[in-house]
Amino acid sequence: KVTSIDKANVLGATGTYWREVVNDIHWLEYPDVELEHVYVDAFNAFLFTRPTQYRVILTSNAYGDILSDGAAGLAGSVGLLPSVSLNLSDGYGLYEPGGGTAPDIAGKGIANPIGMILSVALLFRCTLKDEATAQAIERGVEQALREGYRTADLAQNGGKPHRIESTLDMTNAILNRIEIK
Repeated sequence: KVTSIDKANVLGATGTYWREVVNDIHWLEYPDVELEHVYVDAFNAFLFTRPTQYRVILTSNAYGDILSDGAAGLAGSVGLLPSVSLNLSDGYGLYEPGGGTAPDIAGKGIANPIGMILSVALLFRCTLKDEATAQAIERGVEQALREGYRTADLAQNGGKPHRIESTLDMTNAILNRIEIK
C-alpha cells in the first residue's frame, strides 16, 4: 500500500498535477499496488493518531521534510530515522539519515549515528536484497538501545540513559552487537 500525500484541494495547479502523475504511474506501472491519496494536513494528524496504518509514503520533498520531522518527534529524535530515495528505473538509491547531514554539529562527536546505521540496513534490504544482514543491523541497534546506550539527543528528549555516548562510541556499541547469521 502506497499513501500519496498532496494538497490537491487547495493547490490546484501543483496539487492536482501531482495527483494526476501519481495516478498515471500507478495504473500504467503498478496497478497491483494499493494506492490512496491523503491531504498533507490530514496526514500530519494521522501520523500521530494512527501511525501503524502507513507503510510507504510518497510525497514531495517539501511535505516529506515537514512530515519526517514530525515522525522524528514521534520516534524521540530526528537522529533515529533512516531514509532512502529510490530510483526504481535503475535500482540505485540515496541512503541517508532522515534528519539529513546536520552540518551544524559536524565534527563535534554529538550526532546520533542511528539514522545512518539504519539507512545502511535499508541499503541491504532494498538494493542489495540481503534481508538477513538488514535484520542483523536492526537487531544490533535494538540491543544497544536496550542495554542503555544513548546519545545526547535521546537524553535531552526525556530519555533516562544508562550512559551517554559520543557518535563514535555509539557506533561502536552498535557494531559490536551485530551478529550476521
